[in-house]
Amino acid sequence: MKPLVAVVGRPNVGKSTLVNRVVGKREAIVEEHPGVTRDRKFLPAEWAGRSFTIVDTGGWLTAGSSLDKQVSRQSEKAIKDADVVLFVVDSAVGITDDDAKVAGLLRRRAERVLVVVNKVDSFRRESDVWDFTRIGLGEPYPVSALHGRGTGDLLDAVISKFPPEEAEHTGPGASDAGGTDPGDEAPAVAIVGRPNVGKSTLFNRLIGDERSVVHDMAGTTRDSIDTLVSTPDGDIVLVDTAGMRRRSKEAAGAEYYSMVRALQSLDRARCAVMVLDASEGITRQDQRLAERVDAAGGPVVLVLNKWDLLDATARAALRLEVTDRLGFLAYAPVLTVSALSGLGVHKLLPALRQAIEASSKRVPTADLNRVIAAAQAAHASPGGRVLYATQGTVDPPTFTLFATKTVPGPYLRYLERRLREHFDFGPTPLVFRVRRRSS
Repeated sequence: MKPLVAVVGRPNVGKSTLVNRVVGKREAIVEEHPGVTRDRKFLPAEWAGRSFTIVDTGGWLTAGSSLDKQVSRQSEKAIKDADVVLFVVDSAVGITDDDAKVAGLLRRRAERVLVVVNKVDSFRRESDVWDFTRIGLGEPYPVSALHGRGTGDLLDAVISKFPPEEAEHTGPGASDAGGTDPGDEAPAVAIVGRPNVGKSTLFNRLIGDERSVVHDMAGTTRDSIDTLVSTPDGDIVLVDTAGMRRRSKEAAGAEYYSMVRALQSLDRARCAVMVLDASEGITRQDQRLAERVDAAGGPVVLVLNKWDLLDATARAALRLEVTDRLGFLAYAPVLTVSALSGLGVHKLLPALRQAIEASSKRVPTADLNRVIAAAQAAHASPGGRVLYATQGTVDPPTFTLFATKTVPGPYLRYLERRLREHFDFGPTPLVFRVRRRSS
């Protein structure tokens, strides 16, 4: 793994703005009010020819709600794992009690800590910087994360603290996808669903670490969190996303950007895991989101979480409800799990690998046309007759049918069933494009 740089500090000092400045684009969600960032977000960065991973963290607080305490623990984990820690403070506010507490936490690692005095937007503010020497963590670095002022000098100091390239540390099996080369080729799997259905709990269970904050409050996850996971069948990138509870045009502020990031993660993923709350059944929100997941075009695995809360009668009723309300995802396998206890979670990674392999499957043209001809001989089309078929692409498998005239939708579904049965396509959508023979 590449060197790890953790950006820590109390809420609303500009940590995410600094992270965006370092990576050169708006990867971290930024809003004026505190508490927007909650999870650790790992992002690839580079300066002066040295590549590294920068970690955005939530605001560290000495006291607060149970959610605030979990966010603070995420920051403490980032500090523990980092090669360099950027302790961000606010020049306009000065040293607060929370700043002093964070400084006390960092003094045990003072040799790899840099104090970053943010919001020094002009020379007039530079005189305020020296007050932060009282923190006792060395000479502070004045920067303006918003305007980029002083960030070059800061990054020079950061890479000077890196270990030699041949001695860069290695980590456990689960790591950030952005800072590792294998993640560039590993298939991405987006974990999506309504708020509070257990996505982050499932994500943490799969990677074996508390990378995402888990709380009963809906909307705890604000940004998409990527983690590279090594499995017996190869590497995959798991992406924990924010819960989607309304249409993007109805959302605002951090919720809007959270939804945009979640949709972007869904569109770039090779496969989606849609998490449903078994104790609540299939809601209208679930149906709308399932339609969006289906439109993304990749394979889908449905996960009925909190399965252990249902009795036998409720379980049977829920299976019927899934078939009825999510019938358009009939190709998707349905897994019953409890992310909290781990019940059934072991079935998910094999199902994902099977779905990804099915999505990449290609069939010989001659075999494809034999199956199409046999299907038409067994049951003639009420519309156009298919003269020839070819598979154009994969991810998902896409077929072009050359026909005498328009082929009705029900007959296309019949052909799809025959292809699935013969070629064992399994849990992946199939796409059909019909071209009419020119006159």
